[in-house]
Amino acid sequence: MNNVVNPVVRVVCLPHSGGSAGSYAGWSAVTPPDVQLLAVQYPGRGDRLREAPVGSIAEMSAQVAAELLRLAPVDYALFGHSLGALVAYETALVMRDQGAPPQHLFVSSCTAPDDSRSGITHLASDDELWSSVGRLGGIEPEIAQNDELRDLVLPALRSDVRASETYRPSPTAEPLPCPVRCYHSPEDEFTRDAALAAWSRVTSAPFSVHERSGGHFHLWADPAELVGDLLAAMPRRGTLAS
Repeated sequence: MNNVVNPVVRVVCLPHSGGSAGSYAGWSAVTPPDVQLLAVQYPGRGDRLREAPVGSIAEMSAQVAAELLRLAPVDYALFGHSLGALVAYETALVMRDQGAPPQHLFVSSCTAPDDSRSGITHLASDDELWSSVGRLGGIEPEIAQNDELRDLVLPALRSDVRASETYRPSPTAEPLPCPVRCYHSPEDEFTRDAALAAWSRVTSAPFSVHERSGGHFHLWADPAELVGDLLAAMPRRGTLAS
C-alpha cells in the first residue's frame, strides 16, 4: 500500500468479513515514511475477484504466511480486524513455527479464539446476510445500493462469515511470544470487555486493551490515532509514531 525501500518495520493488515485490501486505504496517509504498510487481499475480491474464496481461517492464514515468508525479513506486526483478527492470530502461529514470529499482534473488534462460536448467519438468505452485515456499517454505500456489485461481493462475504462462525482454534496451540494489543469500541455489540480479556491467554508476553469510539468499524474513525497508537506500542517505534 506504500512504497518503502528500506522499512524500519512492516505492518500487515488483515480485513474483515467481505472486506478487501482497500479497507486500509485511509491508513497510508497517516503512516510514517519508514513504515511499510501492507494490506492482504483475500481471494474473491478486488483484483482477485475471479479467484474462489478461501473456506477456512486455517487456509487463509497459511496463504498469508507463505506470502510473508517470501518478503525480505524485517521486524513486523500483524493487525487484524474482526475476521482478520482470527486470521492474524493463526498467521502468527504459523510464522512462529517457521521461526519468524511477529513483533506484535494487534487484534480489533473480535472475541478471543477460544470464545464459543456457533453462529448460523452464513446459512441465511442473501438478503438477510447482506442486511446483517450492512447494519454493522461494513458495506460502503455505493456497494450496498448496487445490486450488481452486491452479487459480486456476496460469495466472498458468505465464505468469510462461514469461516469465522465455524472456526475452532487448536486446543494444543502454545502461547505466542509476542505482545498482544486488543482494540474495541464500547458501541460494538459483538465485543465486551470481559470477553476481550480472554485474548490474554494467547500470549506469554504483555497484553493490553485500547478502547476507541466508532462502533464495530472503529478502524475507519480517526485512523491517525489508531496507527499512532499501534506504532507507539511496538518496541523501537515510539519516537516515530507522532
